[in-house]
Amino acid sequence: MSFKYKSIEEFAQFIQLKDLAPKTQERYLSHIRMAGLHFGMDPAKLKEPHIKEYFLFLRNTKNYTPNSMNQSKVALQTFFHGYLKFPQWNVFPDLKIRRVDPLPVILSIQEVRRLLRSAPTLRDQTIFTLIYNCGLRIGECLALEVKDIDSDRGLLHIRKGKGRKDRYVPITSSVIIMLRQFWKLHKNPTLLFPSTGRHWKTFKVSKHDDDQIAKYKAMRISNKPVSKSAIQQVMKDMVLTSGIIKGVTTHTLRHCYATHLLEAGVSIRVISKYLGHATLNQTLVYAHLTKVSEDHTIEVLIKLLNQVSPLADKERPGS
Repeated sequence: MSFKYKSIEEFAQFIQLKDLAPKTQERYLSHIRMAGLHFGMDPAKLKEPHIKEYFLFLRNTKNYTPNSMNQSKVALQTFFHGYLKFPQWNVFPDLKIRRVDPLPVILSIQEVRRLLRSAPTLRDQTIFTLIYNCGLRIGECLALEVKDIDSDRGLLHIRKGKGRKDRYVPITSSVIIMLRQFWKLHKNPTLLFPSTGRHWKTFKVSKHDDDQIAKYKAMRISNKPVSKSAIQQVMKDMVLTSGIIKGVTTHTLRHCYATHLLEAGVSIRVISKYLGHATLNQTLVYAHLTKVSEDHTIEVLIKLLNQVSPLADKERPGS
C-alpha cells in the first residue's frame, strides 16, 4: 500500500500496533486521506478550524449518514489526539451526531418459508437457510469451513465474528444434511461455500459441457469463499420472486432468527449469546418486535387488573 504523506504511513503503523480489525484500519486510513485531499495538503498540518469546516462539508454537502459521520469523527480523533498527540480540540465534543436506529424488518415464519423456497440454487438455499437457522451475519456464514461443523454435538463454530470473537451456536440436523448435500457437489477440502472464480469456464472440456459441473470443479480448488455482493444480489432477486414487499436484506434473516426464538420462549440472554452481541442492550430491540410478548403482557395486565379492580370486589360472593 502506497502513502502520499509520511504522516499517513506512520498512522497506518500506529493503528496496526493497536491491533484494530483490518477493515477498521482501512476505514480509518480512508477518512484521513479524504480529509487531506479535501484541503489538498498533508492531513498532519490541518488545524481545528479545518476539521470543523470538514465536518460541516460531510454533513451538509456529502449528506453523510450518522454512522459515517461517527466513523469519520473517531478516525480523525484517533489521528490528531492518539497519533499526533495534539491537545484536545473542542470540535470533537462539539460535534453531535443524532443516531437514528429504526426497528429492523421482521418476516413471519410463513414469509421466511416463502423466501427460502425462492432460492434459485441449492447453494443459495443452503446459505440462507443456514443464516436463518443459526442467526449468522453474512460474512460469518460465507467464511465457514468444513471443520467448523460439530455434527455430533449439533454445534456450529463461528470463528472471529464481530469483534473477532469466537462462539458456538446450535445447528439442526436437517441443516447439517443440507450442508453435506451441497459439499458433496464441490468437495472443497476447506470451504463450505467456495467461489467459482472468474475462470470457471476453463473447466469445461468442450462448449457442450454442463456449466454447473464446471462451476463445481472450479469450487473444488478455490481458496476464496463466494463474495458477499454476489449473495446480496441473489437475495434481491429472491425478494422479487417471492413477492414479499418488505425491505428485506440478507441481515433480515438474522433478525427473524432472534425474534422467532424470543416468540418461542427462548431466554433473551441465550439469544444474545448466540447472536454474539457484546451487550444485552443490543438484543433487547427484539423485545419490541415480538407480538407474543405484547399479547402475554396484555394477558398479565388483565389478570392483575382483575385482582385489584373495585369492580372485581362487587362481583365476589357476599359483596
